[in-house]
Amino acid sequence: MTNEPPKGFRANLMRSFGNLVKEEDYEGSIKPVEWKKLLCGLAFFHANIQERRKFGPLGWNIRYAFDESDLETSIAVLRRFLEQQDTVPWDALNYVTGHINYGGRVTDDWDRRCLMSVLSIYMVPDILKDGYNFSKSGTYFAPKIGSLSSVLQYFESLPIADDPEVFGMHENANVTFNTNESLLLMSTILSLQPRSTGGGVGKSSDDLVLELAEQYEVECPQLLDEGKAGPTTFIIQPNGLLPSLAICLTQEMVKFNRLINRMRSSLRDIKKAIRGLIVMSSDLDAMYTAFLNNRLPSIWEKVSFASLKTLGSWVKDLVYRVNFMDSWIINGQPAAFPLPVFFFPQGFMTASLQTYAREHMEAIDNLSFEYSVLHTPPNQILTGPEDGVFVFGLYLEGARWDNDLWLLADSSPGRMYDLLPAIHFKPAVGHKQAPGTYECPVYKTAVRKGVLSTTGMSTNYVVPIELPTNSPEQKWILAGVAALCNLTD
Repeated sequence: MTNEPPKGFRANLMRSFGNLVKEEDYEGSIKPVEWKKLLCGLAFFHANIQERRKFGPLGWNIRYAFDESDLETSIAVLRRFLEQQDTVPWDALNYVTGHINYGGRVTDDWDRRCLMSVLSIYMVPDILKDGYNFSKSGTYFAPKIGSLSSVLQYFESLPIADDPEVFGMHENANVTFNTNESLLLMSTILSLQPRSTGGGVGKSSDDLVLELAEQYEVECPQLLDEGKAGPTTFIIQPNGLLPSLAICLTQEMVKFNRLINRMRSSLRDIKKAIRGLIVMSSDLDAMYTAFLNNRLPSIWEKVSFASLKTLGSWVKDLVYRVNFMDSWIINGQPAAFPLPVFFFPQGFMTASLQTYAREHMEAIDNLSFEYSVLHTPPNQILTGPEDGVFVFGLYLEGARWDNDLWLLADSSPGRMYDLLPAIHFKPAVGHKQAPGTYECPVYKTAVRKGVLSTTGMSTNYVVPIELPTNSPEQKWILAGVAALCNLTD
């Protein structure tokens, strides 16, 4: 049996107070102003972090099971702190509530940053003032000190549907939520679709899959061949080693060739299976269904780069990636790199740091990147930097890039993603985040969440980049701003 939280701030607040706050408890504190205001703040915080889940990765990278027991514990801690301390211990209150009571469930560092940013709206000294609002609209606030019934009356006056601004998000967040709901519905409908239909003169499912198999066999790129390498691609350095980026290229070649071989063999097999020449295995049967639904077959997905694209778009993406790698092999190291082309962009980042470490005799553990956004379009970059790499192809989600002010800016209505200019990733010793910047996490796909791989790195998170801004960093944290290597489609 599960106990699902109600939907919306109003219903959430009403249930929290109805279940956890009794009249004698509400009126029984020795510090009535602090108690009543902070109690409302905690209830709003609890509703906020639960409701953020509906926005998917924009709200939380991982969907956490925050529940009423977290709020109950936090209320008990708040009461104890107020009764045992002469003044409100703000730091201790924030730490215990954010990092322990609620943060104990949080496993992602970027989600922890978001959680503490949300808490900083409600657990601050300004909440004790009557004019303090939780959002720009002025609709949400801790009501003036009064009876419990007056507080419940205020909760009942709140809107049934909450605008994204109460979460610190752009109005586009609602579009993302509705799009995800629609995609889930369509996915469910497709999963129930029958394979064969009776009568009619249209093509059968077998004919459609055979056509697609023939098409993808033609579109499937050739294997990457190290024998085609130009004179500058794999130069042995004076220390007897290949350049780090060249080693990264060879590792990527192995991954791409494994995927291409898997595609070719499975495409041959599924054509034979449809014609009855071989047994239709479970993998081929799943591939058959995936072709009909324009999805990436699981037999390919197991050896593929991270992607959420439909099958047709995925094949085009593969061809683009392989063409870039082939150009690198033939013509040598390019002046700028599209970060989305790599199977393992973290390896590319490490190779860039290792190149700098060898050249300048620095310990690679002391190195990290500093970032500068370039005014030169990627197609006009003709030579690479002395140190580091030029990178392009990243998309902003939750914000846009202002080409006039050269800063982060609010998203345009209806525009979910915005292409970032090229960025110089420059290795630096002991680099600290520059003031006036937002530390923006980069992910391979819009799902954002990943698992730790055998390398100790996430399967989705890549690196944080620092983007200049004239707004507080908290604004972009609450909006869920991140950079993506690959769009969903």
